[in-house]
Amino acid sequence: MEQQIIAKAQKAREAARRLAYLPTDTKNEALLAMAESLVKHTGDILEANEIDVRAGREKGLSRALIDRLLLSPERIENMAEGLRVLVSLPDPVGEVESMWTRPNGLRVGRMRVPLGVVGIIYEARPNVTVDAAGLCLKAGNAVILRGGSEAINSNKAITGIISTAATRAGVPEGAINLIEITDRAAVNIMLRLNEYIDVIIPRGGAGLIQTVVQNATVPVIETGVGNCHVFVDRYADLEMARRIVINAKCQRPGVCNAIESLLVHREVAVQFLPAILEAFKEAGVEVRGCERTREFAEWVKPATEEDYAAEFLDLIIAVKVVDTMDEALDHIYRYGTKHSEAIVTENYTRGMRFLQEVDAAAVYINASTRFTDGYQFGFGAEIGISTQKLHARGPMGLKELTTNKYIIFGGGQIRS
Repeated sequence: MEQQIIAKAQKAREAARRLAYLPTDTKNEALLAMAESLVKHTGDILEANEIDVRAGREKGLSRALIDRLLLSPERIENMAEGLRVLVSLPDPVGEVESMWTRPNGLRVGRMRVPLGVVGIIYEARPNVTVDAAGLCLKAGNAVILRGGSEAINSNKAITGIISTAATRAGVPEGAINLIEITDRAAVNIMLRLNEYIDVIIPRGGAGLIQTVVQNATVPVIETGVGNCHVFVDRYADLEMARRIVINAKCQRPGVCNAIESLLVHREVAVQFLPAILEAFKEAGVEVRGCERTREFAEWVKPATEEDYAAEFLDLIIAVKVVDTMDEALDHIYRYGTKHSEAIVTENYTRGMRFLQEVDAAAVYINASTRFTDGYQFGFGAEIGISTQKLHARGPMGLKELTTNKYIIFGGGQIRS
């Protein structure tokens, strides 16, 4: 097993050296070829995906995980469109961000260069295979993909299709690699391949992320668990609030930018909670609330401390009535995961205070947290949503997959 993984890592390292100076036109042609090939082989991908979905249902995977795993012609077309969007975006590689001249005449500049070899460890989301491969390629990086066992057939099919298309378009062989070994020991091997892998990016639940962070010797960019909140302020437009909350919880509950908790100011609780609880009930959402929330609907379950800290990734939400904005901010500080937080308010001062005081990768006024996404932010796709503060934060696009090197132009200067 170890030798198989090392062999792929060696190929990736060799490919990364050539990818670093591959012309933008060649990378763009490869991305378009990958997109075309995905659509052309939709039937093959769906056939492989059906095997994974059937096995997942037999294993009793949750609705949210099945939704993440499930592909359709529309989702495959969206994956292809993400690659096409990348073609339209500027290539960050070689960009000189700044240049200055020192008193001795040396001209010093800072240039963007690829990270090198990027390892992606993720769970049951086959679309990540395409997003990661496309982003890494455009940013000049080789990629080693290790998806979850639940999506192994889908990932094999997708990787074979896009890697073949990329190679035919002039991308070096070994630029896109999939670790097909589903044994968890394969992850532990990847985490220690410092000689070949420059950075590891985990995408998945809290367990996966912590396993990677705690065991890796390769540098890690930590993507975040999403215990996201909407705070309905006393000055909220309540119809707007209803639309935002339902979208943020129900539009796709199994993803990290869906909300898991709702905070409602006590001064609008009487007007807002009966309507939103009824909307939750109609949408099949299980509500776990504080005592004041439960006064409005007897079917609401009591919320526990664990509920307010949970990332449900399902049609479940924790609700709390708060007396003040300070209490809402304290609750988010205590239970939030620094991913995405939103306030609904018509009060400019309170909205700006929320923006300033909430420590999260994305903070919203009067919009759904579901927009925390690379495509929605105009990045084409994302490699993940970073909740840490070093190197990158928030949806990570092309620029976040590069680093700097200094370039110096001289005229014979020597240091005395």
